[in-house]
Amino acid sequence: MKKISAPKLALNLPKIDFQRLAADFKTLDPKDPGLWPLLPKIVILVGTFIALIGASAWFGWRDQLDQLAGKQQEQEKLKEEWLGKKKQAINLDAHRKQLAEIDQKFGALLKQLPNKTEMESLLIDINQAGLGRGLYFEMFKPGGESRRDFYAELPIQLKLTGSYHDLGAFAGDIAKLSRIVTLNDVNLVPVKEGVMTLDVTAKTFRYLDDQELAAARKTQSKGAPK
Repeated sequence: MKKISAPKLALNLPKIDFQRLAADFKTLDPKDPGLWPLLPKIVILVGTFIALIGASAWFGWRDQLDQLAGKQQEQEKLKEEWLGKKKQAINLDAHRKQLAEIDQKFGALLKQLPNKTEMESLLIDINQAGLGRGLYFEMFKPGGESRRDFYAELPIQLKLTGSYHDLGAFAGDIAKLSRIVTLNDVNLVPVKEGVMTLDVTAKTFRYLDDQELAAARKTQSKGAPK
């Protein structure tokens, strides 16, 4: 069985004689373009068209392309912002729940700070914690308050003498108080066998009432640069 192949199409493209083309360009009369040969006319027409396209791209399209690139970047930026806001909207309920939990925890912590009227009873509790462990107070000196954003800090210089075990139990009793009290700058010095002296700064805190907060904001507003 003979295999029949598809007929091949022969493309008879005209061949360009570059030597003749160069010779034609040498004999061109710029004063009479109508008499120019066909091939030089085509070459000049194509070259002129390419030059016009290039000039248009450089002088006209370049600014438009720059503007297009700028708009594309702006579109990407707006798209990212939209996606970010979309994620925030999706997680809005979770954020609200988290904020409510933070407010609840903050309220619980705030309740551990005494107000102005409760500070005296707190100082008595600290004193009783030492006396209850059989410690001897050589110093119990409350210092001046330092106010912060919404609370005040009160340092108390303490110097107690007793056994190492009783001093440790006193520190544990301070940590168990219903109000926040921290022990800072601890210095433990042995006096004699089984007896030691504890120099420490106890810091307690109280929250500022509404009048104190309003006065603090008023002072800050006066001191703020205009």
